[in-house]
Amino acid sequence: MKKVIRILALIVGVLVLLVVGGLSYVKLALPNVGPPPELTVQADSAQIARGKYLATNVAVCIDCHSERDWKISSGPVVAGTEGKGGEAFTREMGFPGLYFARNITPAHLKDWTDGEIYRAITAGVSKDGRALFPVMPYGNFGQADPEDIKAIIAYVRSLKPIENNAIPAPESDFPMNFIINTIPARTEGSKRPAPTDSVAYGKYLVTLASCGECHTPVDDKGQKLPGMDFAGGRSFPMPAGTVRAANLTPDPESGIGGWTKPAFIARFQAAAQPNFKHPLSLEHPEFNTIMPWIMYSGMNEQDLGAIYTYLKTVAPVKNAVVKFTPKGNEVAAR
Repeated sequence: MKKVIRILALIVGVLVLLVVGGLSYVKLALPNVGPPPELTVQADSAQIARGKYLATNVAVCIDCHSERDWKISSGPVVAGTEGKGGEAFTREMGFPGLYFARNITPAHLKDWTDGEIYRAITAGVSKDGRALFPVMPYGNFGQADPEDIKAIIAYVRSLKPIENNAIPAPESDFPMNFIINTIPARTEGSKRPAPTDSVAYGKYLVTLASCGECHTPVDDKGQKLPGMDFAGGRSFPMPAGTVRAANLTPDPESGIGGWTKPAFIARFQAAAQPNFKHPLSLEHPEFNTIMPWIMYSGMNEQDLGAIYTYLKTVAPVKNAVVKFTPKGNEVAAR
């Protein structure tokens, strides 16, 4: 019996050592995506303009890294706060911790090299080697054309410096405080397809805009549900109730299968009009949405059309979505 106990104790001891060793490796040795690339962005007016278009109207970096006025439909950016950071992503929103958008103006990035900014955007590792939580979808940005990422860097370098040192440090709950170190990954990016190849170019833009991050439902662990790409239904708590992402698949009943390309483009362009109001606000005056319609409305017609063309090629999924449930209302999402 004593021999059996000793063997069991040995097995338990080995298992404990393996677990401790594994956790120590994840915590101390990761993330490991290599050093930042040696690069210098030679910014000119055309590159800055391209970067502004991407950061404001496609990848919408400015959406999260600025203050938004939630008293107005779609929460437009407060003028003069572009890039200052501070927006919170909280446990109440379903995040496994507490995260804050960082200051991306030159006031904060002045000590960063272009390579360090590039690595953060595309691989998810900060200047100090810390893993970034992928609320910034660096997995998608890493698939972009390196020239587009360099243009974004050129643009953020041109922003008005804003001192904002009050942004709290991020907090990851267990086990995310270990898992987060395994997420960053280095990629080589891809060549931006020619706009004449509407499907490939549309897919490129949809990836850069991270449409699937909001429009694909997830389980209680934040993992995307298989077979539900772009099917909508992901929930986002807002002060007045719960907003749910629309179904973007070409299902004719619950998705965009019945939409024409001109109607799709017009839906975005409408948000560029003064005093824009989301259609649901007519039924629910208190309604607002995190969808940055006003920013996306600045996409040019060719790019919006390519996004539509690509979305029409994805697998249709029948998923009727209740887009808004007012606070206190027990109507469940379908």
